[in-house]
Amino acid sequence: MFDLTRLAENNFLVIGRAGMDFYPEPPGTKTEDAMQFFAALGGSSANICVAIQKHGGQSSLVTCVSDDAVGRFCINQLEQYGVNTEYVRAQDGEYRNSLAVSESRVEDHQTVIYRNGAADFQMTIDDISTIDFAPSCALITTGTVLAAEPSRSAAFNAFERAKAAGLGLIFDIDYRPYSWPSAEDAAATYSKAGAMCDIIIGNDVEFGFMAGHYDKGLDKARELATSTASIVIYKMGEKGAITITPTEEFKTGIYPVQALKPTGAGDSFMGGFIASLANGYPLKESVLRGSACASIVVSRVGCAPAMPTPAELKEFLALNADTLTA
Repeated sequence: MFDLTRLAENNFLVIGRAGMDFYPEPPGTKTEDAMQFFAALGGSSANICVAIQKHGGQSSLVTCVSDDAVGRFCINQLEQYGVNTEYVRAQDGEYRNSLAVSESRVEDHQTVIYRNGAADFQMTIDDISTIDFAPSCALITTGTVLAAEPSRSAAFNAFERAKAAGLGLIFDIDYRPYSWPSAEDAAATYSKAGAMCDIIIGNDVEFGFMAGHYDKGLDKARELATSTASIVIYKMGEKGAITITPTEEFKTGIYPVQALKPTGAGDSFMGGFIASLANGYPLKESVLRGSACASIVVSRVGCAPAMPTPAELKEFLALNADTLTA
């Protein structure tokens, strides 16, 4: 079993997509009524990299971007945040970068995601072969990377190489049905990935999906925690989360905020949680800090630019200490 103290090395490989996000301006504007948009770095794995960087860690993104202005925008943004991009490859041809148009509004929220011919799905085993795993303590991936070939085989190859190099495997289930050829394929692939990973994070619907029925999701999370994983976090939205390890189980609440949008919470939770573990915080406090990061991000425009700094997180926790739900 992976030694969690290695996370203190605070240097992470992250596999998955980087994308361009467009937000209608000003906040509250519907996309079809917008006259101008704010552009920012997005994509779940890129967002996690940014969160780690903002908390003082080091991250390297492994992905493909389109060989065009949008792909170069993503690379430039990653580098401005301090993310290592040596494993980001520009993919030529007709493949295009992930693009999302997402509203900064909760009521009747609309997010439109363009993923046809996605460049990040073109990551290959050859891309993985270029990686030096030695400097990193863990490999983080989100479930979207497993939805199509050749990215799926490349990701599993990275899992095997990371394990052989002594890295921990951290998995955010992140199920997005539109990316998968079938629900059955997704469930089988996620189960295979989950059995290999040391830290697994997902919501109640995602674990239920892996188990074959929503009511069996928590049982699935517990099964993973008692067989292969060191930490499993079963998120329940407004009801908080249940954290399960081989030796304990505890429930935590959330920090209610006036949300500006419903997106970005999962990426912020992952980044804040892992960064807190890496910085020596106990498990329960790390979960709560991840929850606070999620609350901060949904109250701001954007995803990557909305990830909080340690100073912002400290201020938020001080101001909201009495608002944590049971």
